[in-house]
Amino acid sequence: MSRISFYLKERIKEIRHRVLLESYEAQKLPKWERIVLTWMMLFIFWIIVSSSIVLENLLIGGLATLIISSFMYNMLTDDIRHSGHLVEKIFYIVFFYMPQYIFIMIFRIIESNFKVAKHAVLMDINPGIVKIKTDLHSDTGITILANSITLTPGTLTLDVDRKLGEAYLYVHWIDVKTLNREKAGESIKGDIEEWLKKVFW
Repeated sequence: MSRISFYLKERIKEIRHRVLLESYEAQKLPKWERIVLTWMMLFIFWIIVSSSIVLENLLIGGLATLIISSFMYNMLTDDIRHSGHLVEKIFYIVFFYMPQYIFIMIFRIIESNFKVAKHAVLMDINPGIVKIKTDLHSDTGITILANSITLTPGTLTLDVDRKLGEAYLYVHWIDVKTLNREKAGESIKGDIEEWLKKVFW
């Protein structure tokens, strides 16, 4: 490879990384919203683990989780996309996004179980590894997508590869219908990625 093409490749990589970083910074939640979201998640976890709704327990738990949230807010909310008011976001996540995700996953798991059973009975199997592209950029979003694909019978995410600001998943597929990245991606990811894009950047 000549020096000019190597230089151009490095420049493109640098520009893409910069654009991605600026886009990410622009979509970050304000600090106070991240603390509130982290506190709510930790406080709910506290109530579930302690199994008590006594006033003293709630006060101690609320204070302890608030102190922890003020230091650890980056760990849980760093990848969440900024959109709308905080109350609106919480409302949508709890009452709309989460039930929607659970419904999508239940449907895909049942559908995949029937497909895998059909392949096993008819011995009509064409296994292979396909490489698909994801439009997600955050670690949390890509991790949830990879695990959701693995939870679906017949597919198993083997690896994640990042190149020039883009992410690719290597998936073992029990019935490879196409090696075309877009078509294979549509078939494997289904509606899961579109759902994740509403919450994660």
